[in-house]
Amino acid sequence: MASHTIVLPGDEIDDSQIPTHPKKPLRLGPGLRHDPSTNEILPTVAGQLVSDRNKNAIRVETSSGRYLPRVGELVIGTVQKSAAEVYYVQLSDHTAPATLPQLSFEGATKKTRPVLGSGALVYARVTVANKHMDAELECVSSSTGKSEGLGPLQGGMLFPVSLGMARRLMMPKAAEMGGVVVLEALAAAGLQFETATGRNGRFWVDSSASGGGVKTVLAVGRAVQETDEKMLGVEEQQKLVKKLIKELS
Repeated sequence: MASHTIVLPGDEIDDSQIPTHPKKPLRLGPGLRHDPSTNEILPTVAGQLVSDRNKNAIRVETSSGRYLPRVGELVIGTVQKSAAEVYYVQLSDHTAPATLPQLSFEGATKKTRPVLGSGALVYARVTVANKHMDAELECVSSSTGKSEGLGPLQGGMLFPVSLGMARRLMMPKAAEMGGVVVLEALAAAGLQFETATGRNGRFWVDSSASGGGVKTVLAVGRAVQETDEKMLGVEEQQKLVKKLIKELS
C-alpha cells in the first residue's frame, strides 16, 4: 500500500512516512534528497509524498511537469504514424513517441490486427520505461491474453489534466482517497458516460453508447478540468455539478 501527504521544499518528513524493510534498501525517487550532515530526507519540490512500503520506496509527485513513463502505468496515447510492425504513439508533448506493437491487441494476427490511423487514441499499459530507450506499450495482458479494458478508444473527447489530477482520478477510491467527487455526483444526477484516465495527464470521456451526446461529454470534461485548475474542494465540486446540471436541463 502507498500513503500520500502534501510536502513543500525543505519540509521535515515524519519518520512514520519513511518506509522500512528488513531486506530491501530504501529507494529515493524524484523530488527528494538525502542530507548526509543531518541524515535527513528532504523534499526538493512541492507535491505529494508517496511512500510505497511494499517496494520500500519514497518519492514526491508533482502536478505539473513532463510525464515520465513508469512500467505498469496506464496511459492514453495518440497514434502518430505506423511502421511495418509497430505504431508510434505520443504520450506527452515534446517527448519521443512510445512504440506499440501492432500485434499487442487481444486476438490480433497479421490479418486481424487493428488498423489505426494518425490521431487515433489508444488506452495502453507501459511495459518498458528507462532513460536509455523509448517507452514501449501494450494493449493486451501478457499473462491472460485479454484486453482487460485496453485498446483503441472510439469516439468521445480527450481532455488534458494535470499529472496530479490524473493520479487522483486513478486512485482505487477517487472520492475518498483523491477528493474527486464530480464524476460520482454527475452520475448520481442522471448523466450516463464512460471515462478512461491516463497517468500521462489525459482524460477521455464518451457518452455515445448511452445516447448522452456531446453536451454530456463536454459537461463531464469541464467538471474535471475546472476541479483540477481551480483546486476545488468537495463542497465546491458539488456546487459545480449542480450548476452544470442546471445548464444542461
